[in-house]
Amino acid sequence: MSSKMLDEIREQPLTLERTLKAELRPMEAFKRLLEKKRPRLIVLAARGTSDNAARFGRYLFSITTGIPVTLAAPSIFTLYNANIDLRDTLVVAISQSGESTDINVVIERAREMGAVTAGITNEASSALANLTDHTLLVRAGREKSVAATKTYTGQLMLMYLLAYALGAPIPVDELRRLPDLAALGLKAESKIAECAERYRFMDHAVVISRGLNYANCFEFSLKLMETCYIVAERFSAADLLHGPIAMVGRSFPAFLFAPSGATWPGIKEVLSRLDQVKAESLLITDRSNREATSGKWNRIVIPGKLKGRGPHPEELYTPIPYIIPAQLFAAALAETKGIDADHPRTLSKVTRTM
Repeated sequence: MSSKMLDEIREQPLTLERTLKAELRPMEAFKRLLEKKRPRLIVLAARGTSDNAARFGRYLFSITTGIPVTLAAPSIFTLYNANIDLRDTLVVAISQSGESTDINVVIERAREMGAVTAGITNEASSALANLTDHTLLVRAGREKSVAATKTYTGQLMLMYLLAYALGAPIPVDELRRLPDLAALGLKAESKIAECAERYRFMDHAVVISRGLNYANCFEFSLKLMETCYIVAERFSAADLLHGPIAMVGRSFPAFLFAPSGATWPGIKEVLSRLDQVKAESLLITDRSNREATSGKWNRIVIPGKLKGRGPHPEELYTPIPYIIPAQLFAAALAETKGIDADHPRTLSKVTRTM
């Protein structure tokens, strides 16, 4: 199996290592600045895959720093021209290309409204990099496949670093483990390719998780939609039980991110409900979740126990290694379906919207 998407998935351990090495010292300087003027609010602005990284940031910053976090609605600025009081606010824009027009407008307006601004991008010479007070660079190299993979995990790495700069009790040594954890995620590649064959004729699915891996629900479903043309709904385990589970029946494909820790009891409850209707469940988990790895469910198990230090050590560092098997699955399924994952129909690498 070969594609640019797959090549870039395999590059992620190196991308993460480069990003951490290059951005740690600038982040220390940013940390000193934020210590002098701690924001009362964090606003994250993004679209597409970058918006999924922002969803992760919302959970990470809220859990580890106690600062309220919200996701920006760019239309408030671009269509309704609203005036928002953003004093004492940190506004972070996330864009792989740095050329998303509406996200850049959010940054321009945020600066006018008194915010401190930061931009996370893979392009040092982009418009976004030139607009923000502080630029944080993903060191992924050029991403050639339309479907973003290595830039997504690079953005997650910068979210961890930004949380550290905001005072989160995240040891830098734990961040240095993330490239190795990403490499563990790659070790399931051959099994995932075999697994994808079973889903050759899948045209709809649901992706489920909660908490720190909730962003991965959106990212996995996006990959299934854009590279495999599958209608993939995404829900937190709690929201699914508030109604949408009614759409799930016998043999309905359900993919679940299932780390140990605070979210596992809710995931296990959903699995029980899915079993009752005989849905086709597939878990992504690791060996620290003994119940998930010893249960009757179909699963992709990342080798090793992914526990770390810091708040919520059972799951805090799982989002990067957990998304990699999902990316591999989407790439393998696209090939199985005869779809060119590198050039999805009607899509281009840079999307400009207002």
